[in-house]
Amino acid sequence: MSYDQEPASPMFRIDVSPETGSDASISESRLTIELLRQMVASQNQQNRLLQDLIQQNAAIQKQRAGELQQWKDSNPELSRACRQAAETLSRVQTGFLDSLTEEILENEEHLMEGEFMLNEFVDRFGPRLAHLNGVLQVLAQLGTGQPIQNS
Repeated sequence: MSYDQEPASPMFRIDVSPETGSDASISESRLTIELLRQMVASQNQQNRLLQDLIQQNAAIQKQRAGELQQWKDSNPELSRACRQAAETLSRVQTGFLDSLTEEILENEEHLMEGEFMLNEFVDRFGPRLAHLNGVLQVLAQLGTGQPIQNS
């Protein structure tokens, strides 16, 4: 069998040569303008969506603050007690952080060199610090936020 080199029929040809002339520059300008318009429209839509998101977040925050204030108003003694407990726990946290930093400074070389010592340190101090922070945040949020007057 031999392959004859017959020209391909026009049905199977695709012209991929670039356009020439002034029509190409006009169409490129129109294309650029249209793309810029689409970009501006997209940015406007993104801005509207961001504004909606901000409004929604603000409404949720306002609702939470209102509920928290309502709880504080209905439980003033407990709110003051939470504030006092938060202040006390804050002093405890300061002491805990002081001992933690001393431990780090005393064992700097061991912590840097050995993964075992680092893991032991994190296991020893990490959970306690995380839980202490969580409890402190809850108490501070439930506290009145006003300074406690010593009686």
